[in-house]
Amino acid sequence: MEKKNKATDRTRSPVDGRAKDRVDSVDPYGFERSKDFDYESYEELMSEYLVVLTRRSIKWSKLLKGKRKVQKNVKLKRYVRKGIPNEHRALIWMAASGAQDQLEKNPGYYQSLLRAEHDPKLVETICTDLNRTFPDNVQFRKTSNPCLQKALYNVLLATGYHNPVVGYCQGMNFIAGYLLIITKDEEKSFWLMEALLARILPDYYSPVMLGLKTDQEVLGELVKVKIPGVWQTMMDHNVMWTLVVSRWFICLYIDVLPVETVLRIWDCLFYEGSKILFRVALTLIQHNQALIQQAQSLPDVCQSFKQITHGPFVDECHTFMQKIFAEPGSLSMATLTKLRATFRARIITEELGPTDPES
Repeated sequence: MEKKNKATDRTRSPVDGRAKDRVDSVDPYGFERSKDFDYESYEELMSEYLVVLTRRSIKWSKLLKGKRKVQKNVKLKRYVRKGIPNEHRALIWMAASGAQDQLEKNPGYYQSLLRAEHDPKLVETICTDLNRTFPDNVQFRKTSNPCLQKALYNVLLATGYHNPVVGYCQGMNFIAGYLLIITKDEEKSFWLMEALLARILPDYYSPVMLGLKTDQEVLGELVKVKIPGVWQTMMDHNVMWTLVVSRWFICLYIDVLPVETVLRIWDCLFYEGSKILFRVALTLIQHNQALIQQAQSLPDVCQSFKQITHGPFVDECHTFMQKIFAEPGSLSMATLTKLRATFRARIITEELGPTDPES
């Protein structure tokens, strides 16, 4: 999977070569920059964003005052939306998601999962995907010390054993990989995975992926109401939502949007829940509705959905995050819950039959 950390659609400058000398060829998270990476635009962007990061870091340090525990409140929510400094991300993600509580209530549980006897099929499936996980990240190479591949294997194995209904599903490797990059801790990554699979995104990674299928249809309904022109284009060319957004949802925007933007989305995902995934999708679609509506065929629609995840709009993560809370307008949890119930029932009826007891 190609890492989307390019700053595109900007004019190159004669000093681009010098920018390349000043900017590291590996980003702060271990991802190698692509051959056509625009160093000049990135340097310009980061010179502005670093000011924001510094200001936010000072405010967060004052807020936390060295505390290892935080309580959810209006002020903290506002701070999270404006971005969590990397040094505090693990702490806030763990606290906000309930993962810290679970870790403390279950001492030694993670290690016991690793010591247990494991299903050879689960082990084989996980091992098959290890080398495919972030080949462009230096921290996941066998030559790296420490190499995150072993930690990734452990987290995925423990997750599969803890949740045998899910076991292992493609996409989980990338999510666990990001968690390890940020937390640098296997046990914390495991409990954050548990928070995602059990509470934040239930049924996203189950064998029938009912939660994922439901949320794709909910997004379609939201687009119908909020961006009817795009919905009509999708209908005209008979494009199913799963064709263009399943990767957005199942990978939580990893390898879809730039790394820094993904992490800002995850700040809100762990604090506010899955509603954030809809806000991001609606903002991408609404901001680019003119482009999508120009599509003349199904392949055109698919291409436009790939195109809208590139460029300055998504590279400038601070501005982008402000937009997702403004552009889609009101989006209440009550609305989502009602829509989810409707589409979940419809999907169960269509796929499993009306007499199926699953609810």
